Amino acid sequence: MNSIGLYFHVPFCRGKCPYCDFYSVRCTDGMMDDYTDRMIGQIQYESKKIGRPADTLYFGGGTPSLLGGRRIRRLAEAARAGFGLENAEITVEANPDSVSPGFFREIRAAGVNRLSLGLQSANGAELKLLGRTHTAEQAERAVRDAQEAGFGSISLDLMLAVQDQTEESLARSVDFCARLGVQHVSAYLLQIEPHTAYWKNRSTLRLPDEDAAAERYLSACRLLGQHGYRQYEISNFARPGFRSRHNLKYWRCEEYLGLGPSAHSFLEGKRFHFERGMAGFLRGDPAVPDGSGGDFDEFAMLRMRLAEGLTDEACRARFGFPVPERLKRAARRYETAGLTHCAGNGFCFTPKGFLLSDALTPEILFAR
Repeated sequence: MNSIGLYFHVPFCRGKCPYCDFYSVRCTDGMMDDYTDRMIGQIQYESKKIGRPADTLYFGGGTPSLLGGRRIRRLAEAARAGFGLENAEITVEANPDSVSPGFFREIRAAGVNRLSLGLQSANGAELKLLGRTHTAEQAERAVRDAQEAGFGSISLDLMLAVQDQTEESLARSVDFCARLGVQHVSAYLLQIEPHTAYWKNRSTLRLPDEDAAAERYLSACRLLGQHGYRQYEISNFARPGFRSRHNLKYWRCEEYLGLGPSAHSFLEGKRFHFERGMAGFLRGDPAVPDGSGGDFDEFAMLRMRLAEGLTDEACRARFGFPVPERLKRAARRYETAGLTHCAGNGFCFTPKGFLLSDALTPEILFAR
């Protein structure tokens, strides 16, 4: 019986970052208690209904660390009772100014074994422009405290193509991650999403143009590689043995159950989600169907986000046939431009290709 992944969306935040479009709300102790109780009830119900084990659990947000150690422990215990979590990767997202040594010790004792900290930048001016409330010094202290509490798998987030970001400031942020000895870095190009503060004020932002943003991305790939972080997905880099097992489930089109307001799921060929809104989740509104998923086109599209790309082995394991020749032929058209790397058993995008993957993926996938 294949194990699934579990995703718990914890929507609580102290404030809203100007670039963030994730569902979040300001929190009170009472609301967090109600949320925790509702989540435990949903975990118990879904575990009996699904009847399958899970081998990853990811607390995403929002700022899950605002729940505190006691509530996270209750949720982890419920998940373990319902889904086993044998040899599981259990990740908690946190902001550097929402944690303490005691918090790290408490969640480590509860079985959490991986942290994802929202650094975004090691430069004070960039942090201020991003609306972040922590400093680089607080981020360093958080990493050191987590390491002292026994965490040996820590990821830091970096934001690329931020206003006024330079090659030098990016290099300092990458050096910061490497100096702290973290095992994983997620490096995302800043996107200006509708309904965010950045979107409303986009005419006043001094963001890099498309070419400069591309250079920041390629520089991040190069600098992270020099420090031993191997790219395994468009925006994710890890030292050997520390790729995110949970996130790989998404990109390999494997099954996962998402619980909490705005959480999405993919199980037994169906996709569904909970609506954004705490009130509806607390009163027990059911998940909303999103149709079917997991067909070849979706599988191939997701696999093409990975540095390992689309391979005959992966296709045979899932569908019983290799990568169609028409896709291999289409991918080879872009190899001389340095956008793809092709081999007899499949193909993948290069870092340059990843920059254009939104356009290239359908060109390859639907080639005739």
